Amino acid sequence: MSHRLRARRPHLRGALATTTAVAVAATLAAGLGGPSAAAPPAAPSAEPDRDDAPTRVVMVDAPTVDDRNRVVDLGLDLTEHVTRQGIEVVLHDARDARRLRAAGFDWTVEVADLEAERRDQRRADRRYAARVDESGLPSGRTSYRTYDDYLDDMASLAETYPRLTKPLTLANQTVLGEDITGLEISVGADDVRDGKPVFLLLGAHHAREWPSAEHTMEFGTDLLQSYREGDARARGLLDGMRLVIVPVVNVDGFQISREATPNGDFSRFDYEMKRKNCSISEQITGEWASGPCANNPEGRLRGTDLNRNYPGFWGGGGASTNADNDTYRGDGPGSEPESDAVRKFISNRAVTMMISNHTYSNLVLRPPAIASTGKSVDEVAYKELGDGFADANGYTSQASYQLYDTSGSTEDWSYWITGGFGFTFEIGPDGFHPAYEDAVVGEYLGTTESAAGGGGNREAYYQAAEAAMDHALVSRVSGKAPKGTRIVLSKTHVSPTSPVIQPDGSTGPQQFYEDTLVNRYDSDGGRFILDVNPSTRPLVEGRYGREPVADPQESAEIANPEGVPAEGASEETTFEILGQPEVDNGFATLSFGWPGGADWDFYVYGPDGDVVGSGATLDNPEEIVIPDPVAGTYTVEANNYEGGSAEDDWTGEVTFQSPTPPQDNGIDEAWQVTCLKRGRILASQDVVVDRGEVARLGAVCKPARVKARQ
Repeated sequence: MSHRLRARRPHLRGALATTTAVAVAATLAAGLGGPSAAAPPAAPSAEPDRDDAPTRVVMVDAPTVDDRNRVVDLGLDLTEHVTRQGIEVVLHDARDARRLRAAGFDWTVEVADLEAERRDQRRADRRYAARVDESGLPSGRTSYRTYDDYLDDMASLAETYPRLTKPLTLANQTVLGEDITGLEISVGADDVRDGKPVFLLLGAHHAREWPSAEHTMEFGTDLLQSYREGDARARGLLDGMRLVIVPVVNVDGFQISREATPNGDFSRFDYEMKRKNCSISEQITGEWASGPCANNPEGRLRGTDLNRNYPGFWGGGGASTNADNDTYRGDGPGSEPESDAVRKFISNRAVTMMISNHTYSNLVLRPPAIASTGKSVDEVAYKELGDGFADANGYTSQASYQLYDTSGSTEDWSYWITGGFGFTFEIGPDGFHPAYEDAVVGEYLGTTESAAGGGGNREAYYQAAEAAMDHALVSRVSGKAPKGTRIVLSKTHVSPTSPVIQPDGSTGPQQFYEDTLVNRYDSDGGRFILDVNPSTRPLVEGRYGREPVADPQESAEIANPEGVPAEGASEETTFEILGQPEVDNGFATLSFGWPGGADWDFYVYGPDGDVVGSGATLDNPEEIVIPDPVAGTYTVEANNYEGGSAEDDWTGEVTFQSPTPPQDNGIDEAWQVTCLKRGRILASQDVVVDRGEVARLGAVCKPARVKARQ
C-alpha cells in the first residue's frame, strides 16, 4: 500500500488545504509575495507594514511533513526551529497572521515581543562580559565577534601557529567585492597537496545566525591550542587530516546584520535580521533595485538565501521563487558568488566531512533534504554518525526531509555529487543570536541542560574530524610515483536539478549543471596514499534499502474504546508494534473508517510520545503510513471533529509491510588518475573505488604496456 501525500486541516481547523501550486499562485495573485518581474511592488510606506502588536514568534501547529511544507510555501519568515509538532514563524505584522489563518493554521505564541527579548539578550551579554573576565571557550571570549574580529583572530592564529596554519581565500569575492576568508589547519598546512582528507567547517551562510560563526572559529582555535598542549587526540587529528574553517560565508550580509542599529520592530528595514546575501535578483527592477544593500527599498529582504542556492536539487520545494522572500533560491542553480565559492573549494579538495553551522533548533540534520529523493545509499553510516554527534550535543538527529522539504542546501549538493558526508547543525534551542553565555559558551562546551555532559558541539566536531579520516568511511588510492611528479584524480559529470517550480506554481523541466572534481598530490618520491571520496557519486549509485530478516507482523484491529466522545473531543487507544528478530516491519499502515457522514481525525504518537503520523483530511478511510516503525506501544488519538455518533463510530486496522529492498543502479563511475611531470602527461588510467576500499595502483607513472597481436 503506497503512502499518499495529502494535506490536512491543521489543529482541527475547518479550512481545506490547498496544494503547493495553488497556494503559491494565490499568494502571488494577492500581491503578498513582494516584487517580481511580472508585478513590480508598490513602494513601501514610510512606516513598516504592521499593526500595533509587537513582532511575535509563534509555533504553528503542523505535526506532519505535509503541514510544514505548506507553511513553508506561504512565504513567511521561518526561524528554522522545527519540531515534530510544528514549525516556528516570525509574525512581523497583521498581514502575516492573516496569511496563516487563511490557510487554516493555528499557533501558540512562543515569544510575545521579539524586540523585548532582543533587549533582554543584549543586556544579558553586557552583564556576562562585565562579570566574567574570560570564558571557558578556547578563545576565552565573552561576547560576539564583529567581522573584523574574525579577520584579526584568524591572522593571530596564523602568526602564533605558522607551521600548523595556512590562510585561505576562496575563489570568488562576494557580491560587494569582499574576500571570503578562512584558515587551513594541519601539520604541514602549507602543503595542500599532501593527500590528507579535509574536514570543512562553515559558519554564517545566514547573516543573522551569529553563533554559527562563533562555533566555527572556536573549534579551529581549540584544535590548535590542544595540539600545542600535547593533547594526543588533537595531535592525531592534525597529523591525519586537515581542518578548514570558514567562519563567515555570507560576508556582506553578516557585516550588515552585525553592525546594524536595531530599529526595534523587526521589519524589512531592521537590518539586524538580514538573512540573505546582497545580490539583486533579475526580478527586482526600477527603484527597487536602487540603494546600497544596507539601505534600500527592499530592505533586509534584498538578496538570495545562500543555503537554497546550491545546485543539488535546486528549484524544488522548501525554497521561495519570490525574490522578496527570506528563502529566495536565487535566479539560477549556484548563481551566487558565495555559494559558488564554497562549491569550488569542495570540488578541488578531498572534503570527506562537512558541517554547515546554523541556528537554531538543536538539530543534527543529514541528507536527503527532499523526501522524494529517497534515503541515501549510506543511510546506515550517515545515521550512526549523526546520532553520535547528537549524543554529544544533546540535539535531535534526523534526515532533513523529516522536518520539511528544503532544496538547494549545501550538503544536499556536496554529498550527492562528491560523496563526502555533510551535515547541518542547528545550534541552540531559541533565537538567531541569543545570549552569548548560552548560545556560544554553553552550546560549544556542552554545559547546557540538553547536552547533559556529552561534551557539546566541541565533542561533536571532534567526532566529525575523526570520521573525516576513518578508513571505513572514505576511499583511498595508493601507488608509487617518482619525485617531482603530480598525481591528479579527476572526473567531470553533468547532474540534474529538481523539476523547477515556477513563480506561478507550475513545475518546469529540470536544469542541468556540470561539476569537475579534482584531487592533487605532489610526490616526493616513493609510495603515496590519497584519501578521497568514492568514485561513484551517491546521486547515481542507488538508494538505501534492506533485505528483510523476518516476515512482517500480522495485521491487527485497533481497539475502539467504549462510548463516543463529544463533538470536538477525543478518545485514546493503544496498539503494539513488535521488532526484530521476531518480525521485520518496513512500514506500518493504519486505516480508520466509519459508515456515515461524520468526520473523524486521527493522530498517532510513538513510544516516545512524539507525533509519528496524522490523518485529518476529508478522506474516509483515513490512512497513516509509518516508515521503519520502532518497537513499542503506540497511542492513537481519535478526535470527533464533526458528527461522530454511535451509528457513525470508527473502526481501525494496522497492517504491516516488509522493508523496501536496496536499490542498486549498477552504475560505476571512475576517477581518472593521471601522472604529470612539468605539465606533461606520463600515464593515465581509470580507477573505480568504493567507500572503505583501497585502490592499489602500483607505479602510476609508467604507461600501461600493450601486447602486440601475433
